Amino acid sequence: MGQILVANIGSTSFKFRLFEMPAETLLAKGGAERIGADESPWKIEITGRPAVSGRTRFADYGAAVAHVEAALRDAGVLASFRDLAAVGFKPVMARGVSGTQVLDETVLGAMEALYTLFPAHNPPYVNAVRSFRKLYPDLPCIGTFETAFYDHLPVESTRFPVPLEWEQKLGIRRTGFHGASHRYVTERLAELTGRRDLRIISCHLGGSSSICAVRHGRAVDSSWGMTPQSGLPQSNRVGDFDVFAALYLAKDLGLGLAEVEKQLSTNAGLKGMSGLATGDLRDVAEAARAGNEQARTALAVFINAIRGYIGRFLVTLNGADALVFTAGIGENRSELRAAVCADLDFCGLRLDPAANAATHATEALISAPDSRIAVWVIPTNEEIVIARNAWTKLHGAA
Repeated sequence: MGQILVANIGSTSFKFRLFEMPAETLLAKGGAERIGADESPWKIEITGRPAVSGRTRFADYGAAVAHVEAALRDAGVLASFRDLAAVGFKPVMARGVSGTQVLDETVLGAMEALYTLFPAHNPPYVNAVRSFRKLYPDLPCIGTFETAFYDHLPVESTRFPVPLEWEQKLGIRRTGFHGASHRYVTERLAELTGRRDLRIISCHLGGSSSICAVRHGRAVDSSWGMTPQSGLPQSNRVGDFDVFAALYLAKDLGLGLAEVEKQLSTNAGLKGMSGLATGDLRDVAEAARAGNEQARTALAVFINAIRGYIGRFLVTLNGADALVFTAGIGENRSELRAAVCADLDFCGLRLDPAANAATHATEALISAPDSRIAVWVIPTNEEIVIARNAWTKLHGAA
């Protein structure tokens, strides 16, 4: 037995869950936000006890980590992070590296090599891992890359129609992200149905969204391209976009490459289409209900993109046994689920309107009894996937 801390790293946030393994018992969860600001809100919840929260200035990740360690020690959960079996991470992508890996300097260097592709993702993870390694040199830091669930995609799902040497020499290819989330709902659905031969279309819909086609437990296609800037419209990132339109903006219209990159990665997506100060779907939906036509259009574009990938994956899988909604939007927005599933009677998919309306962030079957495709809401649990993989890696089976 041992404890694994799963660290979820954002550009200015550190969130965690602490598990007793291999029983997978959740001991504590929480984290801190706005690290580096004058005041950082934090919250820690020991299982079975009231949550404790406050505001403290954390100069860096190391300070936030030390604060969490002290709080868990004072609560009697563990004496020190040095007593952990490992810290598990969910890094996005590294050059030439995937799967579950010990995050040593070689792997961190491979992540640094892709800073241009993942400016909002890789630097915070590399910095956080180094903070842990500096504070606790003997503590294993183990990461499951978000690409791992897509390591066995068929070649037709990975190849871009570009010069072959770009793929063979430069590594330009399609992959996928949200791998831990799509893996979790795939495995959970197998538990719920007693079947592992399912054809699944998994919809991870949140601030960052993706759709994955799964056959017999393995991903066979994804809405992603090479980076998280691709695929579905994101909260503030563009999603699929014509590369020559970007070149036209940069060269002919004088915006310049740096400005085009900035706009497509921070002011596009639902935020850009709606013209609002935020791309949070809750704000966009509220503005649409209040009569904002651009917000209404942004929602329509988002839903249309989701339905487009569902249609594509119905062809890829020769139908589907299950459609799964997960993540913040997928688990909580019944009206969006209804819009995505509307007029799909051609493939035998029918929602149960009452079951759908009553389901918010809970596990439920929301399709009608006579629906040929089961529609599920399954709250994701990426952290337990990371903990399982770290535990397996520690014991030499990954």
